[in-house]
Amino acid sequence: MAVNFTVFEDFKAVDGVRLGVAQAHVRYANRDDMVVIELAEGSTVAGVFTTNAFCAAPVQICKTHLADTAPRYLLINTGNANAGTGPQGYANAVRSCEMLATATAVQPAQILPFSTGVIGEPLNMAAFERGIPAALDNLSADNWARAAKGIMTTDTLPKGYSTQFEVNGKTVTITGMSKGAGMIMPNMATMLGYIATDAGISQALLQSWCKELADCSFNRITIDGDTSTNDSCMLMATGRSGVQINDVASPEAQLVFAKLKEAFQILAQAIVRDGEGATKFVTIEVGGAASQKEALDVAYTVAHSPLVKTAMFASDANWGRILAAVGRSGVQNFDLEKVQIFIDGVQIVENGGRCEAYTEAAGAAVFALTEFRVRIELGRGDFREELWTCDFSHEYVTINANYRS
Repeated sequence: MAVNFTVFEDFKAVDGVRLGVAQAHVRYANRDDMVVIELAEGSTVAGVFTTNAFCAAPVQICKTHLADTAPRYLLINTGNANAGTGPQGYANAVRSCEMLATATAVQPAQILPFSTGVIGEPLNMAAFERGIPAALDNLSADNWARAAKGIMTTDTLPKGYSTQFEVNGKTVTITGMSKGAGMIMPNMATMLGYIATDAGISQALLQSWCKELADCSFNRITIDGDTSTNDSCMLMATGRSGVQINDVASPEAQLVFAKLKEAFQILAQAIVRDGEGATKFVTIEVGGAASQKEALDVAYTVAHSPLVKTAMFASDANWGRILAAVGRSGVQNFDLEKVQIFIDGVQIVENGGRCEAYTEAAGAAVFALTEFRVRIELGRGDFREELWTCDFSHEYVTINANYRS
């Protein structure tokens, strides 16, 4: 059951974006599993991708196409990752682009392919023959809610967000969706994110923003410490609102960026809230670090610790596991007497040792919450970072033990 999660329903259409959804039977029958996103001519697109060395064929092709031309269509299938499939997998991904390009009278290089699902199995090309025409027949500006369901794999709920705001008297819309529930770790994990706006943003600025936005959202989440082979976060701008962002330092640019950041973070946090088997949503904050890297090293060591995560699941205030994780995070020349650790408002470590005011009852009360914050102060500098994670439950093991069944 997703943690403190409300399914988003108030999607706003983005002028210049249409979505089509189909049951292509990529892996399973009787469920939406193929999505086509159509972008108006003149739109700009940016993306960040998995850093896994075994990145899937669609990721390789998507990166090449994005660098070479102005994309017009995004093609997404679930159920099969088309990763670890060798030359034939690459050829199949190319073929899928050709099929959609032929059906829409654009160039294959204007198609961006995305796949998610089981690794190492051949892509079912008959599914694309079924799914592409059906998805194109279904194109609609109001299809975001159905598309958010159509990109799910082990997700229990669709993930979306939408907002509208005024810029110099003109309405700007931002709408997005994401998927992911397991194999989630920074550097893009088994997740897909698609965020669109009708603001006008140059491709160069959009790419810079996409990287910066991903780094403070999708690259600040972790469920299980695994980085996938496939996944991608795409930012699209159609320019149809009449608002054009030219000066990155302008108030207009700062407002649009802030609204995009809100969208990115909500969509990223939704993935953690719907983590496989998750029962707790936990923010890990590390301050007083000597560098950004140091802060993140400590935060991820705590967030990835199976002992910490299972203690969270059990509502067991075994704070020594947090202390031990901080100690093995690789920080050099630690002055332990400066370390302070809190869970919400309860201090558990003071000057490197157990806080004298701490009680087991107070710690257990926080660990029993479905949502709380672990704050670690290192006393070494001025850098501060935070990330979002969840606990490990019995259900996580069950889901992943049965994933290919």
